[in-house]
Amino acid sequence: MLDDLPPLRDVIRAFGLEAKKSLGQNFLLDLNLTSKIARSAGSLDDHVIIEVGPGPGGLTRALLAHGAAHVIAIERDTRCIAALEQVSVAYPGRLTLIEADAMTFDPVPLLAGRRARIVANLPYNIGTQLLIGWLRTAAWPPFYDSLTLMFQREVARRIVATPEQQDEFGRLGILANWRCTTKILFDLPPSAFTPPPKVTSSVVSLVPRPAPQTVRLEALEKITVAAFTQRRKMLRQSLKVLGDVAPLLAAAGLDGSERPETLPVEAFIAMANAMDAR
Repeated sequence: MLDDLPPLRDVIRAFGLEAKKSLGQNFLLDLNLTSKIARSAGSLDDHVIIEVGPGPGGLTRALLAHGAAHVIAIERDTRCIAALEQVSVAYPGRLTLIEADAMTFDPVPLLAGRRARIVANLPYNIGTQLLIGWLRTAAWPPFYDSLTLMFQREVARRIVATPEQQDEFGRLGILANWRCTTKILFDLPPSAFTPPPKVTSSVVSLVPRPAPQTVRLEALEKITVAAFTQRRKMLRQSLKVLGDVAPLLAAAGLDGSERPETLPVEAFIAMANAMDAR
């Protein structure tokens, strides 16, 4: 038994927490699985954890039980706050509940200069947007030292993709792997959730690179948008919207016949830097 709190199914009944599709909610009620996610984030001792979308608190409880010094839980659903208050009482002084939309709430001021780990079963409908926001953080190294996040497996594969996985490789993979090392840790079947989603889920680890290759983020994004808008075209065609493509291709050692999904992250960085230099 993880702790002395009631089973999560009892919590859901007591507080009327039926999952809302509009909030992308699929609750993970198996405390063995929430513990597995918590352990996959590494040692939690002395760490501040940011959790998005705690719902009835299964992962929150696992994080605290496995030694997290403090958890900042950001929950948009007012119904869940009362249930999470029970967790706060069980772990006095170690849980801060924030009723807010994670898409607009900035947790950095709460960290008081400390770095956090972000561990979350992200709502499916905003998971990719949240990740992109964390990857686009201006200050680098960022305010977090690791991300342990659950996504639909299709999204997870795009995050970790390299040119060897051409069908999945694209803008998200370039951004993620430019700034982080990425890895899919394990999958969870639909049956692990209430209600069961129609897709398999994957837990992904992203660890910020201390010194990613130098490139201006806006330039990299401009190059990748142009390249992947028509991903099956040769690069010399897709990049025409950016003007003279010859210097860009030359900087990356390309002849323009390549397709974007076959190129390493370094090639896009070289082209972005060449675009800025002209």
